[in-house]
Amino acid sequence: MPAPAGAHVIFGETLPVAERYAALLATAGVERGLIGPREVDRLWERHLFNCAVLAEAVPQKATVVDIGSGAGLPGVVLAIVRPDLSITLLEPLLRRTNFLTEVVEELELTNVTVRRARAEEVVGEYAADVVTARAVAPLERLVGWALPLLRPGGELLALKGDRAAAELEEAAAVLKGFGVRIAELLQVGHGKVDPPATLVRVLAEAPPRRKKGPRR
Repeated sequence: MPAPAGAHVIFGETLPVAERYAALLATAGVERGLIGPREVDRLWERHLFNCAVLAEAVPQKATVVDIGSGAGLPGVVLAIVRPDLSITLLEPLLRRTNFLTEVVEELELTNVTVRRARAEEVVGEYAADVVTARAVAPLERLVGWALPLLRPGGELLALKGDRAAAELEEAAAVLKGFGVRIAELLQVGHGKVDPPATLVRVLAEAPPRRKKGPRR
């Protein structure tokens, strides 16, 4: 899968690794039903580019948990373009985790761990700086899976499409229940992808402090 014009602007010196990943998606990814055959011709523009520009919103040297990694979008792409990140690919289906493990080994991604589990099964095991997700679930469900995996002050970065604003509004009650005060739309990739990619950013709040009662 040769990269289209402009790919070097996004991937820089990591472009050869991204090309190898694109080839794996277009072959084994399609054969195993992780990528639809019709997506092959638009792998770069629709998938790889949009996932790569997500890196603009991720802090340096962050620990990241990618929920519902599937074929590795966006988690594997983030690992390629940002080797400073420590990334866990969280995926419950065996055939997908098998593929992800092979991808990580083939691309020699030393900053990635593959974990077969659902998000709700690993609560208490992670205190990540960032949780990412793409095409996993509506925001009102996604926040319930993501926020328990974050440290106080960590953030959910969810790649969303045209319904991003509507999903943010529909999730208002759930966000309030978690004590979330900052939930906003961000656009990344200006000048690199057209249109820019839309993210929903949700900041995890610290749990409320319990008031000390009078001693008895």
